[in-house]
Amino acid sequence: MAEKSSFFVHFTFLLLITITCCQGGRSPLRRWSERTLMEDGHDLSRPLKLTFGGPSRNWTDAIPIGNGRLGATIWGGVSSETLNINEDTIWTGVPADYTNPNAPEALSQVRNLVDERKYAEATSEAVKLSGHPSDVYQIVGDLNLQFDSSHRKYTQDSYRRELDLETALAKVSYSVGSVEFSREFFASHPDQVIVVKISASKPGTLSFKASFDSDLHHHSETKGNQILMQGSCRPKRLPVNLSKSINATNIPYDDHKGLQFAAVLEVRVSSGGSVSSLGGKKLSVDKADWAVLVLTAASNFDGPFTMPVDSKRDPSKECVDRISSVQKYSYSDLYGRHLGDYQKLFNRVSLQLSGSGGNNKTVSTAERVRSFRKDEDPSLVELLFQYGRYLLISSSRPGTQVANLQGIWNRDIQPPWDGAPHLNINLQMNYWHSLPANIRECQEPLFDYMSALAINGRKTAQVNYGASGWVAHQVSDIWAKTSPDRGEAVWALWPMGGAWLCTHAWEHYTYTMDKEFLKKKGYPLLEGCTSFLLDWLIKGKDGYLQTNPSTSPEHMFTAPDGKPASVSYSSTMDIAIVKEVFSAIVSASEVLGKTNETLIGKVIAAQANLPPTRLSKDGSIMEWAEDFEDPEVHHRHVSHLFGLFPGHSITLEKSPELAKAVEVSLKKRGEEGPGWSTTWKAALWARLHNSEHAYRLVTHIFDLVDPLNERNYEGGLYTNLFTAHPPFQIDANFGFSAAVAEMLVQSTTKDLYLLPALPADKWPNGYVKGLRARGGVTVNIRWMEGNLVEFGLWSEQSVSTRIVYRGNSVASTLSPGKLFTFDKDLRCIRTENL
Repeated sequence: MAEKSSFFVHFTFLLLITITCCQGGRSPLRRWSERTLMEDGHDLSRPLKLTFGGPSRNWTDAIPIGNGRLGATIWGGVSSETLNINEDTIWTGVPADYTNPNAPEALSQVRNLVDERKYAEATSEAVKLSGHPSDVYQIVGDLNLQFDSSHRKYTQDSYRRELDLETALAKVSYSVGSVEFSREFFASHPDQVIVVKISASKPGTLSFKASFDSDLHHHSETKGNQILMQGSCRPKRLPVNLSKSINATNIPYDDHKGLQFAAVLEVRVSSGGSVSSLGGKKLSVDKADWAVLVLTAASNFDGPFTMPVDSKRDPSKECVDRISSVQKYSYSDLYGRHLGDYQKLFNRVSLQLSGSGGNNKTVSTAERVRSFRKDEDPSLVELLFQYGRYLLISSSRPGTQVANLQGIWNRDIQPPWDGAPHLNINLQMNYWHSLPANIRECQEPLFDYMSALAINGRKTAQVNYGASGWVAHQVSDIWAKTSPDRGEAVWALWPMGGAWLCTHAWEHYTYTMDKEFLKKKGYPLLEGCTSFLLDWLIKGKDGYLQTNPSTSPEHMFTAPDGKPASVSYSSTMDIAIVKEVFSAIVSASEVLGKTNETLIGKVIAAQANLPPTRLSKDGSIMEWAEDFEDPEVHHRHVSHLFGLFPGHSITLEKSPELAKAVEVSLKKRGEEGPGWSTTWKAALWARLHNSEHAYRLVTHIFDLVDPLNERNYEGGLYTNLFTAHPPFQIDANFGFSAAVAEMLVQSTTKDLYLLPALPADKWPNGYVKGLRARGGVTVNIRWMEGNLVEFGLWSEQSVSTRIVYRGNSVASTLSPGKLFTFDKDLRCIRTENL
């Protein structure tokens, strides 16, 4: 019944989550679901599960679980089990000064060189504007479970390992002789613990040893049925180019200056079983029927502006207290509390795309990915779409840190690219799907993070650039670093990271219509960002306002003198972001009654003097202010297409010539690229309403990556469906969900486009329920044989919208608290109270 009930989705938002039945009857939303399923004859038993054929051999085979703050990757070994434990505040470093008093002089020199069109020289000089590298995301350590040698003789055919997305529950099971052993794992958000239950089918046959380990400085000790591990992070990161031949764990550091952390494991066992200490560092479980392990971790991180040595937090006490607080709950209680919390978010959206593939439970998810190019199983698209939602729910919750480059999961003290939030696409993509995929609460950490960036960013803007407002660059960390990265200008010199993030504040309002959020958080962020942009813009020789210096993220060009360069002026992305921010703050001022403010007047004046989007001689969007030669036409970034997606300055209806130029640009760029590039291109094609190309990019991600030979791949998926750059970056998992949502529903605050990029020949029959649209509208859609059959809309406030399907449109006004059902001709055929 659990699998079946998942398709009778709770289409909810805030209080709507509670409205599923009324005095024994059925809600309109539930009736809508039942009608859809009965009329379409959909297979209700299709599970949303990742399945595995054996234990993990590599980290990217392991199952990720998380509650936003705590995470674990579960290897599923038989004679030994390993959980890599993460806590989102375990980082190197301490608060730092993110200013450079020498920057103004260097800035003046770079600008002069750009004005003289000496772009290669400007690129070299711009290195003086670079800063220091970010700090590094760390791992708490490992929880190791060692079973007796008899487990090595397990029956291989009996082995099962899975992750159920509908319950956020991971399972491992296998048989040794006549005894079946099972393990269940989940990360509870309401109780802030990771829970493991290990069971044996035969009484008294469960025995194992549990211990902690860490590559960071640490000490473990047992007390009763608990293990306490205490440790410290490095106060200063390891060198960026540290040789891989050097064992980083042997490099000493000061234990007291960096972040302090702790983890506590408590072991409960059935009556008849026992728990004892081994050497004061391990726990031994003997002759139990079952054991329940409850784990938590914490650090003394007290915000990005507090030195760890000044923190008043005691992570050991916090962990002990947290474990004590859940001792009153049985395993069933803990699981029930976890499930209720998780499903309030996850169950808001359901998706089914044609066919009944994916029901063969004997086929692993990896085998399904491997065969996708042949069978194009639509249920695998559903699974990966929902996996993106699962991963964000598991790595970003109110009060946590932002989902970083790996979400929350990490097994190294030197993760790729430091595991740090990158602000030139990656962090933004992490949250693209949070609004359309109806998990808006998961976006809250982003705005908390931006508020911290705004504080440090004011200092950076003032000292480095003599500007007001706030700025952030290409990479950051838990300490809200806002200065440029170290190294070459092609990646380090990009002061638009904060501005791009600010577009998310306005998007949050357009999807939620939350005026209080806009007033208290969104507008102040936009206001500070806008002040910086107004000061950063300078009048160019052509009369337009320009950004100088300017780069197109991570992409070089060939200057007119034949030299390689990255620094010029007014890259297309710079100007597109400026236009987006200016449009957002003007719109926000109208909502909040601030149109008479001086700042808004300056913005409106500046808007009239921003350069237009220009076309290259081949008809593509020009990436830089001049039509420079591009030495790498298949470059992974598509930054110059920002105006179409995620921006709104280029549209099919209002600027068809530019939309056509975007199409030329995408064909010129090609389809190859890392995972995040693939999903961005898919979303761009969807915004162009080109279902064929959007679908091709969606399918492009289904390439099974060998983690031992990653260099042979561009993009793709690992066996646990983590997306690959390679190596693993989580952004494409989130970007995939956003792209699929964009294929099914697009919107402005005044328009709603239904099935704008549906690949009707690939997904001829299907439905989606619970997607969100701008204007605060929630959308259900059902289609058959590639054609719209029925759709439902509801909102919490009165909304007037133009509904568009295949060129036909109708104006409609939605009243709050009512479900409006429309037919294929866009006629409202039914209205029901919620």
